[in-house]
Amino acid sequence: MTLNEASIKIKNLRLRTYIGINEDEIANKQDVVVNAKIIYDAKRATDSDNMQDALNYKTVTKAIIKLVEDNRFALLEKLTADVLEIAASHDWVTFAEVEIDKPHALRFSDSVSLTLSCYK
Repeated sequence: MTLNEASIKIKNLRLRTYIGINEDEIANKQDVVVNAKIIYDAKRATDSDNMQDALNYKTVTKAIIKLVEDNRFALLEKLTADVLEIAASHDWVTFAEVEIDKPHALRFSDSVSLTLSCYK
């Protein structure tokens, strides 16, 4: 059997950060929702069943949490690009995509989101 690449999805990671350019956004943390998709060759992991041969999504998630919660961002574009850099950082990753929602950013809207992706 020939396996395709593996797809890890981190869904609805709810975090708080400083995001925005208005005074209240600069002074107060806001909710953001992070979704990431990471595609990598998992052949080593499927053959060995050994954690050393897998992409550790817990490590990736912890790095995203630290980045988001410990920094300030004026633009959703910068926040998304920085999270994408973490998602794509492992050598085995061939594609990564990150979508970040900023709930309640617009009146009468559930959220505003931005998506960025990259191939390696």
